[in-house]
Amino acid sequence: MAFLAYSLGKREINQYFSIKNAKLLSVAAVILLTLFHTFSRYYGGGDTCEWLLSSGRYLGETVWQPYGCMMHKYKNTEAKTCLAEKRVAFVGDSRIRQLFYSYIQIIDPAQRADGRKVGLVPLDFLWYAEVNNSLKERLISWRKVKRSTFNQQTWGWSIKLHGGSSEALQQYRANLTAISLPLEQLAEDGEVYWVLQDPVHEEGLSDNRKMITNEQLELYNKVVLSTLNSNKKNSKARVRFLGASRQAAMETITQSADGLHLPESTRNVAAMVLMNAVCNKVLRPIDGSCCQALPAPSLLQKLTACVFLGSALVFLVLHALGRNRSWKSRPTPPDVESGEEKKPATAASLLNHKAPFQALCKMGLIMVYFYLCDRADVFMKEQKFYTHSTFFIPLVYMFVLGIFYSENSKETKLLNREQTDEWKGWMQLVILIYHISGASVFIPVYMHVRVLVAAYLFQTGYGHFSFFWLKGDFGLYRVCQVLFRLNFLVVVLCLVMDRPYQFYYFVPLVTFWFVVIYATMAMWPQILQKKANGSGIWHVGILVKLLGLLLFICFFAYSQGLFENIFSVWPISKLFELNGSIHEWWFRWKLDRFAIIHGMLFAFVYLVLQKCQGLSEEKGEPLFSTRISNILLLISVFSFMTYSIWASSCKNKTECNELHPYISGLQILAFILIRNIPGYSRSLYSSFFAWFGKISLELFICQYHIWLAADTKGILVLIPGNPSLNIIISTFIFVCVAHEISVITNDLAQVAIPKDGGALLRRLLAAGVFTLGLLLVSRIEDKEISLLSVF
Repeated sequence: MAFLAYSLGKREINQYFSIKNAKLLSVAAVILLTLFHTFSRYYGGGDTCEWLLSSGRYLGETVWQPYGCMMHKYKNTEAKTCLAEKRVAFVGDSRIRQLFYSYIQIIDPAQRADGRKVGLVPLDFLWYAEVNNSLKERLISWRKVKRSTFNQQTWGWSIKLHGGSSEALQQYRANLTAISLPLEQLAEDGEVYWVLQDPVHEEGLSDNRKMITNEQLELYNKVVLSTLNSNKKNSKARVRFLGASRQAAMETITQSADGLHLPESTRNVAAMVLMNAVCNKVLRPIDGSCCQALPAPSLLQKLTACVFLGSALVFLVLHALGRNRSWKSRPTPPDVESGEEKKPATAASLLNHKAPFQALCKMGLIMVYFYLCDRADVFMKEQKFYTHSTFFIPLVYMFVLGIFYSENSKETKLLNREQTDEWKGWMQLVILIYHISGASVFIPVYMHVRVLVAAYLFQTGYGHFSFFWLKGDFGLYRVCQVLFRLNFLVVVLCLVMDRPYQFYYFVPLVTFWFVVIYATMAMWPQILQKKANGSGIWHVGILVKLLGLLLFICFFAYSQGLFENIFSVWPISKLFELNGSIHEWWFRWKLDRFAIIHGMLFAFVYLVLQKCQGLSEEKGEPLFSTRISNILLLISVFSFMTYSIWASSCKNKTECNELHPYISGLQILAFILIRNIPGYSRSLYSSFFAWFGKISLELFICQYHIWLAADTKGILVLIPGNPSLNIIISTFIFVCVAHEISVITNDLAQVAIPKDGGALLRRLLAAGVFTLGLLLVSRIEDKEISLLSVF
């Protein structure tokens, strides 16, 4: 009954909620959210510096998350680079001195804080427990020297000395008014930060501090906020208020040793907030979105925008012409012979010409959303924070859904199309959960996900070897179709998001290995199944080819210098460099270097066994005899358990990654056997996972910018203040966008890659000229950046 109700419900739901309607809903959501965030930013106070300095929350016990933006964790080398030409002074009492010590620990963790120069950074602490004329004179003398001043006056001394009287508060207001002008003058040329008074733990205060209460401190805070920055005419000369440490201290002050001074973890938060406020605009870290201005679009980004705008204009013109013709043309009489109505040739021609421009127009609109999410200052971003629950609970939900949507498979062959789509689908969903939860910090999960990436490459080797072995189609059309479908989205993103090709590392990796597989199978002698069936010697020949490929891989794996020299030659280097280095490409290539050959070898053995009828692939029957099936299943389960135990004992990613290429293939083989040996298992598949598997490449690439944020370093926030609802909405939009891009890519592939050989060669020539132009423009921009950095 439940299954019948599910089937009827599914049929009824599909009448009203299709993927087309889902996409329309996602478009409406994007428009509304964009308007909401735009108005919130520009009319409700959208300064990320204010967000950083004023508010936030703890993720866990020690990780501080500013409201709406990401805080970079500065290393000592970065801090020294940023502050090398700045003069920094901390002014206040014992509380600000502790903040000063925490700040020094960022710059030089090994150096003792003594108020002197830290490395190359002039860093001072000056004791001023109260606001007075002496402080005013000091501020006036600093007017001649450009410096960033972190200034906190601890009113605890005023409260302590005067018993918290109202007269003391009024005197404090008068003294503060006297120094407000010098402070604002300092802020004109430098940066001035006033640290608002943190709360105290009243029960933990000593007897001589009992008069310091949170109520009194709050009164003094209000005086500061109402007195400073009173000159509205000079908006540049603003003293910034640090209230984030005060908010953090509200959760941690009970851990204070004396009730007055903050715990070390809270002081570290305040110091890192100040470092981000000063240095983010200078160093522009990708995971430090607070206090960063929008970068100017590059030349390539501007040219790409022009191409999309031009496509939109052509589409509108063709659409208008098509409508005019349809209004003016008379109804065409039906064809007597076929009984079908013929369309006018001109209308059909316009329709054929309009389709690619319509697809490009849609792609341009989608790229606007990408740009708004991860390049424009519209949507919020937050840091990742890993907990076991944020990874494993969604994982359980996902697999329950996948099992619930199980259906009978049309085929019962090993690794049939529905099963491979299912495999890619659940692996992609696991990887998505892994990325958004920040699970890479947990080494056992990291190692298991590494196997999933190897499995993708295994499928690449298996699928392309099977195609070439069975069909022998080495034509240019097939190659260009594969390369276009793999690279279209990434090339567009490289232009729109101003990122190098290697940044989207998986696509260069799959593209490279496809070319290697093609070269291996296409080179003389071309050995196909038809040829091998005539003589068994050809089976040995294909094994020799695979052995040669293995030796080729091993040679480069143990020749890093040669590898880097080859891929560092221009223009090849533009495809494989990341941040001016080939190291990332070397790491990714080496990590899964045997996965492709594992897939090719498995495909060869399977197809030979299938041809020799060595497998039983009928519905409901085990793949091998009962005895062999049970032994293989037992070995496979034992292999899984052994790997999980080993991965759980990993203490160092580097050491475990060294072993990964040699053992990942065993886990992939174990999964294939467990999934395919039982006949009932081979006869079912999850339509839920298979649907995602069909758009797995688009999901993997799109997550970089419209689900994650800051180039995968953070999380996109569409719904602030509600993480669960934010994930639901952003995921819904993300999946709809990925599906639409998949449709657009397939449509454009039919137009961009014609079957006619002459037309295809002309387009390849045009594509080559276009690529060369992009490389030249990129090289010119690199030289201009180098010259700017020199001068």
